Amino acid sequence: MHVLVCLRRMLPSRLAAFAVAGLLALSLAGCATAPATGTPVRLDETPRIAVISAFEPELTLLLRQLQTPARHRVNGVEFSTGTLQGKPVVLFLSGISMVNASMNTQLVLDRFNIQAIVFSGIAGGVDPSLHIGDVSVPAQWGQYLEVLMARETAPGRYTIPPRMEAQTLAPFGMLHPRPVETRTAASPAPVRKFWFTVDPRMLETARGLGPIALQSCNAGVCLTHKPQLRVGGNGVSGQAFVDNAAFREYAFKTFGANVLDMETAAVGMVAYSNNVPYIAFRSLSDLAGGGEGANEMVTFMNIAADNSAKVLLAFLAAWK
Repeated sequence: MHVLVCLRRMLPSRLAAFAVAGLLALSLAGCATAPATGTPVRLDETPRIAVISAFEPELTLLLRQLQTPARHRVNGVEFSTGTLQGKPVVLFLSGISMVNASMNTQLVLDRFNIQAIVFSGIAGGVDPSLHIGDVSVPAQWGQYLEVLMARETAPGRYTIPPRMEAQTLAPFGMLHPRPVETRTAASPAPVRKFWFTVDPRMLETARGLGPIALQSCNAGVCLTHKPQLRVGGNGVSGQAFVDNAAFREYAFKTFGANVLDMETAAVGMVAYSNNVPYIAFRSLSDLAGGGEGANEMVTFMNIAADNSAKVLLAFLAAWK
């Protein structure tokens, strides 16, 4: 628009009129022939399994095992295609947090031909019967920080605003967990859900895995027990690193959670919306505030990351 105004000022009126008409014609022609940009371009049409981790240590062992790797980069995210256990895969880091996980899970679905999603990573242990190094494979995941923050109307007493739906899950102080609104292509009307179940066939495959040699030591750091695999139960995710014994106890009592993390429920929601099967493998790097001393994550995260990856590799080998 500024160019047209300048032309009118600089040229005689008749020449300016011709110039303006020419620029408009070129502009309209460009609009008519510009390619549509609404559909993302696929980088690879091979049907693949998306293998996701949140940050580098969780993906290290899997990248070492990747056969015939090829790399692509979109929006700063590096995607590595190849095969794991004979299965075509694409490996990438979601980034830490629910927002990163949802954004980059949708990105891989848009840019690759994804048939299933598997997540491998570490987590905070919530179930007191689980130990650091154990691997949990929950049957469903929910978002514990999708909440209503209630008004404090008396010391220690909180009131939900009028017309808000009744809460079915117990609150933690002012925090009242709520289901999240979801839509799918098959069901465009909004539906509120708390739990996003993993694919039942994938879960059964995980249940049928034989003995897996899980790691007890790394770089001179060793666990005091032999790690175990636990398939089933619940997992929860939220935008917080939890190192609080009271909240850990609440999460176990309220959600029946085995573990909590910062990504999986977001991945589950994206998988649900896109009708893509998913499952997640999470190994305990710490006890989310339930240990006797300082948080254990930095000490044990490499053991936990490798144990989760080993279970995922066993799963891929068994998955039909």
